[in-house]
Amino acid sequence: MQHIDNVYFLGIGGIGMSALARYFNHLGKSVAGYDLTKTSLTEKLVTERIEVSYDENVSSFPSRFKKGNTLIVYTPAVPLNHKGFQWLKENDYTIYKRAQVLGMVCNSAKSIAVAGTHGKTTVSSMVSVILKESSLGCGAFLGGILKNYDSNLIVPENEKQWLVTEADEYDRSFLNLSPNMALVTAIDPDHLDIYGTLEELKKSFSDFVHQIKDGGKLIVKKDIGIHNFNSGEIEVFTYSLNEEASYYAKNIKAFGDGYNFDLATPSGVITNVILNFPGIVNVENAVAASALAMEAGASVDDLRNGLSKYQGVTRRFDIRFKNEKTLFIDDYAHHPKELEAVISSVKKLYIGKKITGVFQPHLFTRTRDFADEFAESLDLLDMPIVIPIYPAREEPIKGVTSEMIIRKMKNKNVIFLKMNEIVPWILENESDILMTLGAGSIDNIANEITEELERKYV
Repeated sequence: MQHIDNVYFLGIGGIGMSALARYFNHLGKSVAGYDLTKTSLTEKLVTERIEVSYDENVSSFPSRFKKGNTLIVYTPAVPLNHKGFQWLKENDYTIYKRAQVLGMVCNSAKSIAVAGTHGKTTVSSMVSVILKESSLGCGAFLGGILKNYDSNLIVPENEKQWLVTEADEYDRSFLNLSPNMALVTAIDPDHLDIYGTLEELKKSFSDFVHQIKDGGKLIVKKDIGIHNFNSGEIEVFTYSLNEEASYYAKNIKAFGDGYNFDLATPSGVITNVILNFPGIVNVENAVAASALAMEAGASVDDLRNGLSKYQGVTRRFDIRFKNEKTLFIDDYAHHPKELEAVISSVKKLYIGKKITGVFQPHLFTRTRDFADEFAESLDLLDMPIVIPIYPAREEPIKGVTSEMIIRKMKNKNVIFLKMNEIVPWILENESDILMTLGAGSIDNIANEITEELERKYV
């Protein structure tokens, strides 16, 4: 990296890519990038003196970025026939995947990697707040905008501090990481377009675990369903919500939009831990983050202080609007297990309230592979609304549509809406609790809904 003066990102608007862009910008590199569409995130990057183009033609590429001192970083979301990508390859620029560059940065530091098919962003964000608010400090590359610091990047103050990152299983990206400490939250079937079978997915997680540095530590959710974690060179701990494990919660009590609980640890019970954040699933996430923080050297006071200050991540159980009539929650849930967890948490928190959920399926392959499971999770809603599939990197698959999920649902209230029908329907049909769910462009709908609710009620 010493000879690199410029870094160019193909797909700079992605949450992981933008964190890396901000990191290199902080290092004093000249940073620029391309993305397909303008978003609030790309506009924020521009205010940070990062150049962003929405034109894939070569003419938009900075002429000062010469191949001898420029690193090109790309994401799998950018198609290989992209004009700019093709031109950069033909002109012998140094090109790496995002995961490779993240590995280069993290593997040279004292790092913590959070893996799992869901929960990565919340757990990594929670442990980052605990460490950042302590004397230990930390850096972090996060998969969401952490509200405490309004960023997906925390810059480490020195090389001795922990560097927290999410370890993404998609495309086996996490095999580029070799952390000092790792945590695995869940291994549920996902990305079967890459892995084919659950066994192959489990094998990849096993390979990831074996890349933990000798003398390192692994924390896994109890009964995760994968074995051979311990090669003998690392310490292994377990965690759970409230079942006995190395780390687990006891005496969980809900209050307002948060929880009070005791944390059982290998060295004793920590009483009166406060999480000012809703959703029972987030107590489990807090246990996981606490385990990481304590094994990283955080004190009991650090733990209590950090968790009590945690403000959440955008699009993770994100309360966008609240008054005496309506509560609006936006969430990134895009896997059946995630949907089940967040909907169940809301039902437990707000007993007897009518819950309307707008779900945008993400990817044709995921919709095809998990249509039954999506139907079962969405049946938990009082008023399910399913909208068109967000394709992301994929081409359409014949016969795979949102109706595929709807046909399998038992809930007779379910309806299908087009994108332009969502906001008018919501404004005409009041609900105690409204949720937007999905990993695609539904965040734009969530912004529009928030504006309309504020206009209507404020």
